[in-house]
Amino acid sequence: MFTAATVSYAANCALGASVALRLVDTRNVRWVHHALYIATFSLAVGAMSSAVWGSPRGASRAAAALLAPAAVSECPRTGSASAARRHPLVALTAAPFFLAALVRSSLPERTRSQTRKPGNTRKTRK
Repeated sequence: MFTAATVSYAANCALGASVALRLVDTRNVRWVHHALYIATFSLAVGAMSSAVWGSPRGASRAAAALLAPAAVSECPRTGSASAARRHPLVALTAAPFFLAALVRSSLPERTRSQTRKPGNTRKTRK
């Protein structure tokens, strides 16, 4: 889920940058950008819900916590006409959160035995 949300976010940013640089004209199909935004939001919510159902649980909860600020950063209203300069900045504020959540969700879960220091192991009696 974190991979899908990140890919959708990257596709939306790429489309937005292409339009801003006038490489792509979306005047007649502005709904594509909005559809990608809705897909990104839905996938991000699905990824964050993995804190409840995901496995391994610790990694899922940590990744969901890292992705949560992205939802807050995307809340301000940024119209394309009135806030043309602010729109890409607000969109890019979510990038570190998507990247951090993707990396954390990809890392293997560490068990308690892996976190112990070598000198702290108990010896059992025979």
